[in-house]
Amino acid sequence: MVIRGKPVGVRHHLAGGVALAALVASNAAEARTRYVQPYVELSQVVAADLTNDEVLTYSQVAVGVDAGVSGRNVEGQVSYRYERRFQWNDRYADDSVHTGLARASARVAPGFSMEGGAIATRARSDIRGAAPGTFVGPADNLTQVYSLYAGPSVTTQAGPVRIAASAIAGYTKVEAPRATGVAPGQQRLDFYDDSRNVVAQASAGVAAGTVLPVGVTVSGAYEREEAGQLDQTYEGYFARGDVTVPVSRTVALRAGAGYEKIETTQRDALLDASGNPVIDRNGRFVTDPGSPARIAYNTDGLIYDAGVIWRPSPRLELQANAGYRYGGDTYFGSLNWNIARDSGLQIVLYDGIGTFGRQLRNGLRDLPTAFQGSANPFGQQFNGCVFGGNPGGGAVGGAGACLNDVFQSISTASYRARGIDGVISARRGRTAYGFGAGYANRRLNVPQLAEGTVAYGITDESYYAQLFWSRALSRVSQVDANLFANYYESGLPGADGVFNLGATGTYSHQFGRIGTVASLGVYTFDQERFDSQWSAQALLGARYTF
Repeated sequence: MVIRGKPVGVRHHLAGGVALAALVASNAAEARTRYVQPYVELSQVVAADLTNDEVLTYSQVAVGVDAGVSGRNVEGQVSYRYERRFQWNDRYADDSVHTGLARASARVAPGFSMEGGAIATRARSDIRGAAPGTFVGPADNLTQVYSLYAGPSVTTQAGPVRIAASAIAGYTKVEAPRATGVAPGQQRLDFYDDSRNVVAQASAGVAAGTVLPVGVTVSGAYEREEAGQLDQTYEGYFARGDVTVPVSRTVALRAGAGYEKIETTQRDALLDASGNPVIDRNGRFVTDPGSPARIAYNTDGLIYDAGVIWRPSPRLELQANAGYRYGGDTYFGSLNWNIARDSGLQIVLYDGIGTFGRQLRNGLRDLPTAFQGSANPFGQQFNGCVFGGNPGGGAVGGAGACLNDVFQSISTASYRARGIDGVISARRGRTAYGFGAGYANRRLNVPQLAEGTVAYGITDESYYAQLFWSRALSRVSQVDANLFANYYESGLPGADGVFNLGATGTYSHQFGRIGTVASLGVYTFDQERFDSQWSAQALLGARYTF
Protein backbone atom coordinates (compact mmCIF):
# COMPACT_ATOMS: atom_id res chain seq x y z
CA MET A 1 0.00 0.00 0.00
CA VAL A 2 2.89 2.35 0.62
CA ILE A 3 4.74 3.56 -2.45
CA ARG A 4 8.52 2.85 -2.01
CA GLY A 5 8.75 1.35 -1.11
CA LYS A 6 -7.25 25.50 6.95
CA PRO A 7 -4.48 28.09 6.75
CA VAL A 8 -1.35 27.14 8.63
CA GLY A 9 0.56 29.70 10.66
CA VAL A 10 4.29 29.71 11.40
CA ARG A 11 3.63 28.00 14.73
CA HIS A 12 2.58 24.82 12.89
CA HIS A 13 5.84 24.68 10.94
CA LEU A 14 7.85 25.37 14.08
CA ALA A 15 5.97 22.63 15.92
CA GLY A 16 7.27 20.07 13.42
CA GLY A 17 10.82 21.33 13.87
CA VAL A 18 10.52 21.28 17.65
CA ALA A 19 9.26 17.69 17.57
CA LEU A 20 12.20 16.59 15.43
CA ALA A 21 14.64 18.49 17.60
CA ALA A 22 13.25 16.74 20.66
CA LEU A 23 13.59 13.40 18.90
CA VAL A 24 17.27 14.05 18.24
CA ALA A 25 17.98 15.63 21.62
CA SER A 26 16.50 12.67 23.47
CA ASN A 27 19.58 10.63 22.55
CA ALA A 28 22.14 13.41 22.09
CA ALA A 29 24.09 12.21 25.11
CA GLU A 30 24.81 8.96 23.23
CA ALA A 31 26.06 10.79 20.12
CA ARG A 32 29.51 10.18 18.72
CA THR A 33 29.38 13.43 16.76
CA ARG A 34 27.07 16.42 16.84
CA TYR A 35 27.07 20.04 15.73
CA VAL A 36 24.78 23.08 15.84
CA GLN A 37 25.56 26.06 13.60
CA PRO A 38 23.04 28.94 13.61
CA TYR A 39 23.83 31.81 11.27
CA VAL A 40 22.69 35.12 9.81
CA GLU A 41 23.44 36.05 6.19
CA LEU A 42 23.27 39.20 4.08
CA SER A 43 23.50 39.06 0.28
CA GLN A 44 22.88 40.99 -2.88
CA VAL A 45 21.29 39.32 -5.92
CA VAL A 46 20.97 40.36 -9.56
CA ALA A 47 18.51 38.32 -11.65
CA ALA A 48 18.48 38.90 -15.41
CA ASP A 49 15.69 37.84 -17.76
CA LEU A 50 17.88 37.34 -20.83
CA THR A 51 14.93 36.73 -23.16
CA ASN A 52 13.03 39.94 -22.33
CA ASP A 53 16.04 42.13 -21.42
CA GLU A 54 14.81 42.75 -17.88
CA VAL A 55 16.96 42.92 -14.74
CA LEU A 56 15.69 42.45 -11.18
CA THR A 57 17.85 43.42 -8.22
CA TYR A 58 17.09 42.61 -4.61
CA SER A 59 18.71 42.39 -1.21
CA GLN A 60 18.34 39.33 0.94
CA VAL A 61 18.48 38.76 4.69
CA ALA A 62 18.52 35.17 5.88
CA VAL A 63 18.68 33.38 9.22
CA GLY A 64 19.10 29.65 9.55
CA VAL A 65 20.60 26.70 11.32
CA ASP A 66 22.50 23.58 10.31
CA ALA A 67 22.63 20.82 12.90
CA GLY A 68 23.36 17.12 13.02
CA VAL A 69 23.87 14.24 15.39
CA SER A 70 25.26 10.74 14.85
CA GLY A 71 25.53 8.05 17.49
CA ARG A 72 24.82 4.49 18.50
CA ASN A 73 21.13 5.18 19.07
CA VAL A 74 20.41 8.25 16.97
CA GLU A 75 20.99 9.65 13.47
CA GLY A 76 19.61 13.02 12.45
CA GLN A 77 20.21 16.23 10.54
CA VAL A 78 18.40 19.56 10.21
CA SER A 79 19.06 22.30 7.65
CA TYR A 80 16.62 25.23 7.81
CA ARG A 81 16.75 28.71 6.29
CA TYR A 82 14.32 31.67 6.30
CA GLU A 83 14.91 34.39 3.72
CA ARG A 84 13.37 37.83 3.45
CA ARG A 85 13.87 39.41 0.05
CA PHE A 86 13.65 43.18 -0.50
CA GLN A 87 13.04 44.09 -4.13
CA TRP A 88 14.63 47.18 -5.66
CA ASN A 89 11.86 47.39 -8.26
CA ASP A 90 8.50 48.74 -7.07
CA ARG A 91 6.65 46.52 -9.54
CA TYR A 92 7.33 43.45 -7.41
CA ALA A 93 6.44 42.98 -3.77
CA ASP A 94 8.92 41.80 -1.17
CA ASP A 95 8.61 38.11 -0.40
CA SER A 96 9.65 35.51 2.16
CA VAL A 97 10.87 31.96 1.56
CA HIS A 98 11.18 29.01 3.95
CA THR A 99 13.64 26.31 2.89
CA GLY A 100 14.57 23.34 5.01
CA LEU A 101 14.90 19.62 5.46
CA ALA A 102 15.00 17.55 8.64
CA ARG A 103 15.35 13.79 9.07
CA ALA A 104 15.89 11.83 12.27
CA SER A 105 15.75 8.28 13.54
CA ALA A 106 16.29 7.32 17.18
CA ARG A 107 16.19 4.14 19.24
CA VAL A 108 14.44 5.30 22.40
CA ALA A 109 14.55 1.92 24.17
CA PRO A 110 15.26 -1.71 23.19
CA GLY A 111 12.69 -2.62 20.57
CA PHE A 112 11.18 0.87 20.46
CA SER A 113 12.23 3.60 18.04
CA MET A 114 10.99 6.90 16.65
CA GLU A 115 11.47 8.53 13.27
CA GLY A 116 10.43 11.82 11.72
CA GLY A 117 10.98 14.22 8.89
CA ALA A 118 9.99 17.68 7.68
CA ILE A 119 10.48 19.74 4.54
CA ALA A 120 9.88 23.31 3.42
CA THR A 121 10.57 24.13 -0.22
CA ARG A 122 9.25 25.74 -3.39
CA ALA A 123 7.94 23.65 -6.27
CA ARG A 124 6.05 23.88 -9.57
CA SER A 125 2.27 23.69 -9.27
CA ASP A 126 0.86 22.81 -12.72
CA ILE A 127 2.75 20.25 -14.84
CA ARG A 128 1.73 22.13 -18.03
CA GLY A 129 2.99 25.51 -16.80
CA ALA A 130 6.21 27.47 -16.62
CA ALA A 131 9.36 25.72 -15.41
CA PRO A 132 11.67 28.49 -14.16
CA GLY A 133 15.13 27.43 -13.07
CA THR A 134 15.21 30.09 -10.39
CA PHE A 135 12.68 29.73 -7.60
CA VAL A 136 12.81 33.35 -6.46
CA GLY A 137 11.13 36.62 -7.41
CA PRO A 138 7.89 36.90 -9.42
CA ALA A 139 8.34 33.66 -11.43
CA ASP A 140 5.16 31.89 -12.62
CA ASN A 141 3.92 28.48 -11.49
CA LEU A 142 5.71 28.42 -8.13
CA THR A 143 4.25 27.59 -4.75
CA GLN A 144 5.53 27.06 -1.22
CA VAL A 145 5.21 23.54 0.20
CA TYR A 146 5.43 22.39 3.83
CA SER A 147 5.23 18.79 5.02
CA LEU A 148 6.12 16.80 8.13
CA TYR A 149 5.62 13.33 9.57
CA ALA A 150 6.55 11.39 12.72
CA GLY A 151 5.74 8.14 14.44
CA PRO A 152 6.94 5.18 16.52
CA SER A 153 7.82 1.60 15.62
CA VAL A 154 8.08 -1.47 17.84
CA THR A 155 9.83 -4.80 17.33
CA THR A 156 9.86 -7.75 19.72
CA GLN A 157 10.25 -11.53 19.86
CA ALA A 158 7.74 -14.12 21.08
CA GLY A 159 9.80 -17.28 20.96
CA PRO A 160 10.79 -17.75 17.30
CA VAL A 161 8.17 -15.23 16.11
CA ARG A 162 9.33 -11.70 15.31
CA ILE A 163 6.59 -9.10 15.77
CA ALA A 164 6.78 -5.57 14.33
CA ALA A 165 4.38 -2.64 14.28
CA SER A 166 4.52 1.04 13.35
CA ALA A 167 2.24 4.08 13.13
CA ILE A 168 3.05 7.22 11.15
CA ALA A 169 1.08 10.48 10.96
CA GLY A 170 1.76 13.20 8.38
CA TYR A 171 0.59 16.67 7.38
CA THR A 172 1.13 18.64 4.15
CA LYS A 173 0.27 22.26 3.30
CA VAL A 174 0.62 23.94 -0.10
CA GLU A 175 0.18 27.67 -0.66
CA ALA A 176 -1.80 28.75 -3.72
CA PRO A 177 0.45 29.75 -6.64
CA ARG A 178 0.37 32.95 -8.62
CA ALA A 179 -0.09 32.72 -12.40
CA THR A 180 0.84 29.27 -13.69
CA GLY A 181 2.05 30.22 -17.17
CA VAL A 182 -0.31 27.70 -18.81
CA ALA A 183 -1.02 28.35 -22.49
CA PRO A 184 -4.19 30.37 -23.20
CA GLY A 185 -7.38 28.36 -23.80
CA GLN A 186 -6.49 25.43 -21.54
CA GLN A 187 -8.76 24.44 -18.67
CA ARG A 188 -7.65 25.43 -15.20
CA LEU A 189 -6.92 22.82 -12.52
CA ASP A 190 -7.81 23.16 -8.87
CA PHE A 191 -5.00 24.07 -6.47
CA TYR A 192 -3.91 21.71 -3.70
CA ASP A 193 -4.63 22.96 -0.17
CA ASP A 194 -3.66 20.62 2.68
CA SER A 195 -3.97 17.02 3.84
CA ARG A 196 -3.67 14.88 6.96
CA ASN A 197 -2.79 11.21 6.79
CA VAL A 198 -2.05 8.26 9.03
CA VAL A 199 -0.79 4.74 8.32
CA ALA A 200 -0.54 1.82 10.76
CA GLN A 201 1.18 -1.47 9.92
CA ALA A 202 1.86 -4.73 11.77
CA SER A 203 3.51 -8.05 10.94
CA ALA A 204 4.50 -11.33 12.54
CA GLY A 205 6.83 -13.90 11.08
CA VAL A 206 9.37 -16.64 11.55
CA ALA A 207 12.69 -16.91 9.72
CA ALA A 208 13.52 -19.85 7.49
CA GLY A 209 15.05 -22.75 9.41
CA THR A 210 13.55 -21.87 12.80
CA VAL A 211 10.09 -23.47 12.83
CA LEU A 212 9.84 -24.40 9.17
CA PRO A 213 12.37 -24.75 6.37
CA VAL A 214 10.80 -21.64 4.81
CA GLY A 215 10.20 -18.18 6.23
CA VAL A 216 6.57 -17.19 6.82
CA THR A 217 5.18 -13.69 7.49
CA VAL A 218 1.63 -12.39 7.91
CA SER A 219 1.05 -8.63 7.76
CA GLY A 220 -1.61 -5.99 7.51
CA ALA A 221 -1.98 -2.23 7.21
CA TYR A 222 -4.57 0.54 7.36
CA GLU A 223 -4.13 3.99 5.83
CA ARG A 224 -6.34 7.08 5.62
CA GLU A 225 -5.92 10.60 4.28
CA GLU A 226 -8.26 13.60 4.31
CA ALA A 227 -7.50 16.52 1.97
CA GLY A 228 -8.96 20.02 2.11
CA GLN A 229 -9.62 20.59 -1.61
CA LEU A 230 -13.08 19.20 -2.57
CA ASP A 231 -13.14 17.09 0.65
CA GLN A 232 -11.01 14.40 -0.92
CA THR A 233 -10.37 11.20 1.03
CA TYR A 234 -8.20 8.13 0.61
CA GLU A 235 -8.80 4.94 2.60
CA GLY A 236 -7.10 1.62 2.14
CA TYR A 237 -6.25 -1.56 3.98
CA PHE A 238 -4.77 -4.95 3.21
CA ALA A 239 -3.93 -8.28 4.84
CA ARG A 240 -1.55 -10.79 3.32
CA GLY A 241 0.78 -13.70 3.87
CA ASP A 242 4.29 -14.16 2.44
CA VAL A 243 6.61 -17.14 2.15
CA THR A 244 10.38 -16.96 1.58
CA VAL A 245 12.26 -20.03 0.31
CA PRO A 246 16.10 -20.05 0.53
CA VAL A 247 17.59 -21.49 -2.67
CA SER A 248 21.27 -20.97 -1.88
CA ARG A 249 23.47 -18.99 0.49
CA THR A 250 22.81 -15.80 -1.52
CA VAL A 251 19.46 -16.36 -3.30
CA ALA A 252 15.92 -16.73 -2.01
CA LEU A 253 12.53 -16.91 -3.70
CA ARG A 254 9.47 -15.25 -2.22
CA ALA A 255 5.72 -15.22 -2.91
CA GLY A 256 2.74 -13.63 -1.24
CA ALA A 257 -1.01 -13.22 -1.56
CA GLY A 258 -3.77 -11.43 0.26
CA TYR A 259 -6.75 -9.10 0.13
CA GLU A 260 -6.77 -5.34 -0.46
CA LYS A 261 -9.38 -2.59 -0.61
CA ILE A 262 -8.65 1.02 -1.63
CA GLU A 263 -11.19 3.78 -2.21
CA THR A 264 -10.69 7.48 -2.98
CA THR A 265 -13.55 9.98 -3.07
CA GLN A 266 -14.17 13.68 -3.59
CA ARG A 267 -17.11 16.08 -3.77
CA ASP A 268 -18.14 18.33 -6.65
CA ALA A 269 -17.11 21.93 -7.14
CA LEU A 270 -19.85 24.51 -6.55
CA LEU A 271 -21.09 25.97 -9.86
CA ASP A 272 -22.29 29.49 -10.60
CA ALA A 273 -25.35 30.41 -12.69
CA SER A 274 -23.34 29.98 -15.90
CA GLY A 275 -22.20 26.48 -14.97
CA ASN A 276 -18.61 27.46 -14.18
CA PRO A 277 -16.81 26.33 -10.98
CA VAL A 278 -16.84 28.93 -8.19
CA ILE A 279 -13.32 30.01 -7.20
CA ASP A 280 -12.32 31.36 -3.77
CA ARG A 281 -9.87 34.22 -3.20
CA ASN A 282 -6.91 31.79 -3.33
CA GLY A 283 -7.94 30.37 -6.70
CA ARG A 284 -9.23 27.07 -5.30
CA PHE A 285 -12.55 25.44 -6.14
CA VAL A 286 -15.34 25.95 -3.60
CA THR A 287 -16.85 22.63 -2.51
CA ASP A 288 -20.55 22.11 -3.18
CA PRO A 289 -21.98 21.33 0.28
CA GLY A 290 -24.84 19.37 -1.28
CA SER A 291 -22.64 17.11 -3.38
CA PRO A 292 -22.31 13.44 -2.48
CA ALA A 293 -18.88 11.93 -1.95
CA ARG A 294 -18.22 10.55 -5.42
CA ILE A 295 -15.89 7.58 -5.93
CA ALA A 296 -12.77 8.54 -7.87
CA TYR A 297 -10.99 5.19 -7.56
CA ASN A 298 -11.94 1.81 -6.13
CA THR A 299 -10.21 -1.56 -6.02
CA ASP A 300 -11.32 -4.51 -3.95
CA GLY A 301 -10.08 -8.08 -4.15
CA LEU A 302 -7.22 -10.53 -4.33
CA ILE A 303 -3.60 -9.40 -4.69
CA TYR A 304 -0.55 -11.61 -5.26
CA ASP A 305 3.10 -11.30 -6.30
CA ALA A 306 6.33 -13.28 -6.37
CA GLY A 307 9.98 -12.52 -6.87
CA VAL A 308 13.62 -13.19 -6.16
CA ILE A 309 16.01 -11.80 -3.52
CA TRP A 310 19.75 -11.80 -4.22
CA ARG A 311 22.01 -10.88 -1.30
CA PRO A 312 25.63 -11.84 -2.07
CA SER A 313 26.93 -9.76 0.85
CA PRO A 314 25.57 -7.58 3.68
CA ARG A 315 26.38 -4.54 1.51
CA LEU A 316 24.44 -5.57 -1.61
CA GLU A 317 20.80 -6.61 -2.06
CA LEU A 318 18.67 -6.90 -5.20
CA GLN A 319 14.92 -7.58 -5.19
CA ALA A 320 12.75 -8.09 -8.30
CA ASN A 321 9.01 -8.81 -8.12
CA ALA A 322 5.97 -9.16 -10.37
CA GLY A 323 2.34 -9.82 -9.60
CA TYR A 324 -1.30 -8.72 -9.78
CA ARG A 325 -2.57 -5.61 -7.99
CA TYR A 326 -4.73 -2.54 -8.70
CA GLY A 327 -6.70 -4.53 -11.26
CA GLY A 328 -3.72 -5.45 -13.44
CA ASP A 329 -0.07 -6.42 -13.64
CA THR A 330 2.38 -4.82 -11.25
CA TYR A 331 6.18 -4.76 -11.14
CA PHE A 332 8.40 -3.47 -8.35
CA GLY A 333 11.87 -3.96 -6.94
CA SER A 334 14.99 -2.34 -5.54
CA LEU A 335 18.79 -2.40 -5.60
CA ASN A 336 20.73 -1.22 -2.55
CA TRP A 337 24.52 -1.32 -2.76
CA ASN A 338 26.94 0.15 -0.25
CA ILE A 339 29.77 0.11 -2.76
CA ALA A 340 32.39 1.17 -0.21
CA ARG A 341 32.53 2.98 3.12
CA ASP A 342 32.22 6.29 1.27
CA SER A 343 29.94 5.48 -1.70
CA GLY A 344 26.52 3.98 -2.32
CA LEU A 345 23.92 3.24 -4.99
CA GLN A 346 20.15 2.94 -4.67
CA ILE A 347 17.61 2.14 -7.42
CA VAL A 348 13.86 1.73 -6.82
CA LEU A 349 11.17 0.48 -9.21
CA TYR A 350 7.77 1.37 -7.75
CA ASP A 351 4.05 1.02 -8.40
CA GLY A 352 1.20 2.14 -6.16
CA ILE A 353 -1.89 4.27 -5.66
CA GLY A 354 -0.70 7.68 -4.55
CA THR A 355 -1.83 11.09 -3.43
CA PHE A 356 0.44 14.10 -3.23
CA GLY A 357 0.48 14.26 0.58
CA ARG A 358 1.11 10.55 1.05
CA GLN A 359 3.72 10.36 -1.71
CA LEU A 360 5.59 13.30 -0.19
CA ARG A 361 5.49 11.65 3.24
CA ASN A 362 6.87 8.41 1.81
CA GLY A 363 9.48 10.35 -0.16
CA LEU A 364 10.64 12.02 3.05
CA ARG A 365 10.92 8.63 4.73
CA ASP A 366 13.23 7.48 1.91
CA LEU A 367 15.65 10.40 2.40
CA PRO A 368 18.86 9.83 4.36
CA THR A 369 19.24 10.92 7.98
CA ALA A 370 22.65 12.36 6.98
CA PHE A 371 22.51 14.36 3.75
CA GLN A 372 24.59 16.74 1.67
CA GLY A 373 23.65 20.32 2.52
CA SER A 374 22.81 22.34 -0.55
CA ALA A 375 25.23 25.08 -1.52
CA ASN A 376 22.73 26.50 -4.03
CA PRO A 377 21.49 29.88 -2.70
CA PHE A 378 18.89 30.45 -5.43
CA GLY A 379 16.00 28.49 -3.97
CA GLN A 380 16.15 25.07 -5.69
CA GLN A 381 17.00 23.26 -2.44
CA PHE A 382 15.37 19.97 -1.51
CA ASN A 383 12.83 19.74 -4.36
CA GLY A 384 14.96 17.37 -6.45
CA CYS A 385 17.56 14.78 -5.51
CA VAL A 386 18.97 14.70 -1.98
CA PHE A 387 22.35 12.97 -1.74
CA GLY A 388 23.60 11.08 1.28
CA GLY A 389 26.19 12.65 3.54
CA ASN A 390 27.33 9.17 4.59
CA PRO A 391 26.48 7.20 1.41
CA GLY A 392 28.22 3.95 2.26
CA GLY A 393 27.83 4.06 6.04
CA GLY A 394 25.16 3.38 8.57
CA ALA A 395 22.94 6.45 8.11
CA VAL A 396 19.34 5.61 7.27
CA GLY A 397 18.73 6.22 3.56
CA GLY A 398 22.34 5.63 2.49
CA ALA A 399 23.06 7.03 -0.96
CA GLY A 400 20.01 9.31 -1.03
CA ALA A 401 16.80 9.61 -3.02
CA CYS A 402 14.97 12.00 -5.37
CA LEU A 403 11.73 13.89 -4.80
CA ASN A 404 11.30 14.81 -8.48
CA ASP A 405 8.56 12.20 -8.92
CA VAL A 406 6.63 13.82 -6.06
CA PHE A 407 7.07 17.38 -7.33
CA GLN A 408 6.50 16.76 -11.06
CA SER A 409 3.15 18.43 -10.34
CA ILE A 410 1.10 19.11 -7.24
CA SER A 411 -2.01 17.16 -8.11
CA THR A 412 -5.20 17.28 -6.06
CA ALA A 413 -6.37 13.99 -7.57
CA SER A 414 -5.34 10.51 -6.51
CA TYR A 415 -3.31 8.61 -9.08
CA ARG A 416 -1.52 5.40 -9.88
CA ALA A 417 2.18 6.23 -9.60
CA ARG A 418 4.73 4.11 -11.46
CA GLY A 419 8.34 4.76 -12.27
CA ILE A 420 12.01 4.19 -11.57
CA ASP A 421 14.34 6.30 -9.48
CA GLY A 422 18.10 5.94 -8.97
CA VAL A 423 20.81 7.73 -6.99
CA ILE A 424 24.56 7.22 -6.66
CA SER A 425 26.68 9.34 -4.33
CA ALA A 426 30.20 9.29 -2.91
CA ARG A 427 32.67 11.19 -0.73
CA ARG A 428 36.34 10.78 -1.68
CA GLY A 429 38.74 12.85 0.40
CA ARG A 430 37.95 16.50 -0.24
CA THR A 431 35.48 15.70 -3.05
CA ALA A 432 31.80 14.75 -2.85
CA TYR A 433 29.55 14.03 -5.80
CA GLY A 434 26.20 12.52 -6.67
CA PHE A 435 23.99 11.73 -9.63
CA GLY A 436 20.27 11.06 -9.63
CA ALA A 437 17.86 10.27 -12.47
CA GLY A 438 14.46 8.77 -13.03
CA TYR A 439 11.13 8.49 -14.80
CA ALA A 440 7.70 9.04 -13.21
CA ASN A 441 4.26 8.23 -14.60
CA ARG A 442 0.88 9.12 -13.06
CA ARG A 443 -2.58 8.07 -14.20
CA LEU A 444 -4.96 10.49 -12.50
CA ASN A 445 -8.21 9.34 -10.88
CA VAL A 446 -11.21 11.65 -10.48
CA PRO A 447 -14.96 10.94 -10.59
CA GLN A 448 -16.11 10.75 -14.19
CA LEU A 449 -19.30 12.70 -13.41
CA ALA A 450 -17.85 15.28 -10.99
CA GLU A 451 -18.47 18.87 -12.04
CA GLY A 452 -15.36 21.00 -12.52
CA THR A 453 -12.92 18.12 -12.97
CA VAL A 454 -10.95 17.69 -16.19
CA ALA A 455 -8.33 15.04 -15.38
CA TYR A 456 -10.32 11.80 -15.68
CA GLY A 457 -8.08 9.02 -16.96
CA ILE A 458 -5.31 11.46 -17.90
CA THR A 459 -1.67 10.34 -17.70
CA ASP A 460 1.17 12.71 -16.72
CA GLU A 461 4.83 11.78 -16.97
CA SER A 462 8.26 13.27 -16.40
CA TYR A 463 11.96 12.52 -16.88
CA TYR A 464 14.63 14.04 -14.68
CA ALA A 465 18.36 14.06 -13.96
CA GLN A 466 20.57 15.95 -11.52
CA LEU A 467 24.34 16.10 -10.98
CA PHE A 468 26.05 17.44 -7.83
CA TRP A 469 29.79 18.03 -7.30
CA SER A 470 31.67 19.65 -4.41
CA ARG A 471 35.39 20.13 -3.77
CA ALA A 472 37.11 21.53 -0.68
CA LEU A 473 40.02 23.58 -2.02
CA SER A 474 41.43 24.06 1.47
CA ARG A 475 40.30 23.98 5.09
CA VAL A 476 38.50 27.30 4.55
CA SER A 477 37.43 27.37 0.88
CA GLN A 478 35.14 25.27 -1.29
CA VAL A 479 33.53 25.12 -4.75
CA ASP A 480 30.16 23.54 -5.53
CA ALA A 481 28.35 22.87 -8.80
CA ASN A 482 24.86 21.64 -9.71
CA LEU A 483 23.39 20.67 -13.07
CA PHE A 484 19.77 19.61 -13.58
CA ALA A 485 17.37 18.82 -16.44
CA ASN A 486 13.64 17.95 -16.46
CA TYR A 487 11.01 17.14 -19.06
CA TYR A 488 7.28 17.21 -18.25
CA GLU A 489 4.43 15.88 -20.39
CA SER A 490 0.72 16.20 -19.53
CA GLY A 491 -2.05 14.18 -21.11
CA LEU A 492 -4.55 17.03 -20.83
CA PRO A 493 -5.97 18.19 -24.19
CA GLY A 494 -3.94 21.03 -25.71
CA ALA A 495 -1.04 20.59 -23.27
CA ASP A 496 2.49 20.58 -24.68
CA GLY A 497 5.74 19.23 -23.28
CA VAL A 498 7.86 21.45 -21.02
CA PHE A 499 11.66 21.19 -20.75
CA ASN A 500 14.00 22.99 -18.36
CA LEU A 501 17.74 22.99 -17.81
CA GLY A 502 19.93 24.79 -15.30
CA ALA A 503 23.46 25.02 -13.93
CA THR A 504 24.81 26.79 -10.85
CA GLY A 505 28.28 27.27 -9.40
CA THR A 506 29.28 28.55 -5.96
CA TYR A 507 32.57 29.54 -4.31
CA SER A 508 32.72 30.02 -0.54
CA HIS A 509 35.50 31.10 1.80
CA GLN A 510 35.64 31.23 5.60
CA PHE A 511 37.37 33.92 7.67
CA GLY A 512 36.79 32.51 11.12
CA ARG A 513 33.11 32.94 11.97
CA ILE A 514 32.55 35.13 8.91
CA GLY A 515 32.12 33.46 5.55
CA THR A 516 31.70 34.84 2.06
CA VAL A 517 29.90 33.31 -0.91
CA ALA A 518 29.73 34.07 -4.63
CA SER A 519 27.31 32.22 -6.93
CA LEU A 520 26.26 32.24 -10.56
CA GLY A 521 23.33 30.43 -12.16
CA VAL A 522 22.11 30.07 -15.76
CA TYR A 523 18.70 28.58 -16.66
CA THR A 524 16.40 27.96 -19.58
CA PHE A 525 12.96 26.42 -20.07
CA ASP A 526 10.93 25.80 -23.17
CA GLN A 527 7.17 25.42 -23.65
CA GLU A 528 5.84 24.61 -27.10
CA ARG A 529 4.04 27.62 -28.63
CA PHE A 530 6.14 29.90 -26.40
CA ASP A 531 9.61 31.37 -26.92
CA SER A 532 12.38 29.72 -24.92
CA GLN A 533 13.05 31.61 -21.71
CA TRP A 534 16.64 32.24 -20.63
CA SER A 535 17.69 33.76 -17.31
CA ALA A 536 20.80 34.22 -15.18
CA GLN A 537 21.50 35.14 -11.57
CA ALA A 538 24.50 36.33 -9.63
CA LEU A 539 24.86 36.56 -5.84
CA LEU A 540 27.42 37.99 -3.43
CA GLY A 541 26.91 37.45 0.27
CA ALA A 542 28.43 37.25 3.73
CA ARG A 543 27.45 34.95 6.59
CA TYR A 544 28.17 35.10 10.30
CA THR A 545 28.03 31.74 12.11
CA PHE A 546 27.44 31.84 15.87
